[in-house]
Amino acid sequence: MPRKSRTGPVALLALALLARPLAAAEFWVSPDGNDHNLGTKENPLASVALAQRRARELRRLAGPKAPDGGTEIILRGGVYRLTSPLRLRAEDSGREDSPALIEAAPGERPILSGGVAVTGWGKPAEEIRGLPLAARGKVWVADAPSIGGHRLICRQLWIGDRRAVRARTPNGGAMERLLTWDRQKQEAGIPLALGASVGNPAGVEMVVEQQWEIAILRVKALHAEGAEARVSFFEPESRIEFEHPWPQPILPPKGGGAFFLVGAVEFLDEPGEWCQEMPGGRLIYWPRSDENMTRQTATVPALETLVEVAGSLDRPVAHLEFRGLGFEHAAWTRPGAAGHVPLQAGMPLLDAYKLAPPGTTEKRGLENQAWIGRLPAGVVVSGVDHVTFERCRFEHMAAAGLDFVSGTHDDTIEGCVFRDLGGNGLQLGKFSDAGVETHTPYAPTDEREICTRERIANNRVTDCANEDWGGVGICVGYGREVAIEHNEVSDVSYTGISVGWGWTPVKNAMRDNRVHANFVHHVATRLCDTAGIYTLSAQPGTVISENCVEAIAMNPYVDRPEHWFYLYTDEGSSFITVRDNWCPAEKFLKNANGPGNVWERNGPTVPAGIKSAAGLEPGFRDLLGKTAP
Repeated sequence: MPRKSRTGPVALLALALLARPLAAAEFWVSPDGNDHNLGTKENPLASVALAQRRARELRRLAGPKAPDGGTEIILRGGVYRLTSPLRLRAEDSGREDSPALIEAAPGERPILSGGVAVTGWGKPAEEIRGLPLAARGKVWVADAPSIGGHRLICRQLWIGDRRAVRARTPNGGAMERLLTWDRQKQEAGIPLALGASVGNPAGVEMVVEQQWEIAILRVKALHAEGAEARVSFFEPESRIEFEHPWPQPILPPKGGGAFFLVGAVEFLDEPGEWCQEMPGGRLIYWPRSDENMTRQTATVPALETLVEVAGSLDRPVAHLEFRGLGFEHAAWTRPGAAGHVPLQAGMPLLDAYKLAPPGTTEKRGLENQAWIGRLPAGVVVSGVDHVTFERCRFEHMAAAGLDFVSGTHDDTIEGCVFRDLGGNGLQLGKFSDAGVETHTPYAPTDEREICTRERIANNRVTDCANEDWGGVGICVGYGREVAIEHNEVSDVSYTGISVGWGWTPVKNAMRDNRVHANFVHHVATRLCDTAGIYTLSAQPGTVISENCVEAIAMNPYVDRPEHWFYLYTDEGSSFITVRDNWCPAEKFLKNANGPGNVWERNGPTVPAGIKSAAGLEPGFRDLLGKTAP
């Protein structure tokens, strides 16, 4: 008996293409769709990943007769909860004349989320041990979601669109002061009463302000010693924190020595705070006055990366466009497993110690030898050409929003919003590979590795670096011919825009970058040794021009309240032109610069027209919306 033909929907569409050319092949997706559907507008799919596979198979089967208009994956509005990252490879590429599109349906707002809903909220049936008196009768509880048979360990919780505050002491923006910092014993001394307030140190973390970064240290033990409580920490962060020389906390009376504690039920003493009980995993939350937990949406992040676009230098992902999509609820798990001791811009130290005597072959006088990792991001891109993110939103993430890692060329990020992010808003380019000491200049033999001819324009970057305060709004490492223009950057804990890495005047991969007509304001809100616009290392041909930088006000807890600048060319900055930038005073720093820098007409005398033209161009000012500071 002859076998029946089982022609699938993709094969049927490919056969249709052979019969007649199409302007574009559309695959519609909806949260209310069904993956057994054809993927038409009337009968959409439910899964973005399946739509991507069908588009990929269509191109494979149609071959040279693939749609002249490329493929379009069109997402209806709503939340698409991902259980694994959406991965795009070279096979998902479009062509120059017919790009592959993943876009929002007209007028709708689809969101790709790495979060899991927390349901089953109710009042606790028993008295919660350690809960402050003020919170009793006020808190709600729910079991943390299970994934793969295991309770999710949660570091972030969003109630609706608002990030809940992980229970901390002191509350709000207040901080305590270190009494001692014993690098030999690897212990911190804190006020005795504060140490006594912790019933069980399991799960408690100390967040320490240290000049241009913070450290997140998991508390191992607390014990009383005279008039203070002595705190020790888990490895690996304890050794790295106490052995590496920069940055370090500076104690009173010379500096700030500011810190706070987070993560204990004893700290849950005001509305908007939450914590997770361990080992049971139950979540405890004190709702704000306008929140009703019987109707409120609660979300915890489960995935660190929502979308991964990864080609290779020889087979890049090419001519792929994302339009109008939201990316939300990405996790960041490393601090809970290994602490977090960063060097700068949120990049974690994997190993670091002080050199005695100082100096290496690459850098004489170096005492801060270090190897770093990379801050994770919700969307990660590498090995691509001509990839575009247009009018997308990167929100409610624990670490970075968007990361162009390496091997990326001729890409565009325009009209996007980066908001409520724990680390850098947008990071681009190599910083240092994990196996290379971070002060070693990066100059690869295969220059295709270098992120080149990238355009970052008309984006709104706000409320970033709210978990790692050392994060940057727009952070470029070893980039080449990167244009950062007409962005608005605000409400960032450290620097607004940073370009460069390596702390060296030696020739490296960087050159010909352009930072032009950006509006940077209300940055450096939590740390010092910072700036509106900041550079590192030699980058010949780089121009910083016609930007507006204003409204920088220091946190009272920083160790050097006057050590901030509108423009800051730091170690090794060389062959950079800084001209026609408006700021209300000539408060600049040129620290350990190399040769060839040119400064022309910067400060309050720059024409008012330059000031008013900086920031979002008229066609993108709708991005400011009601959430503008």
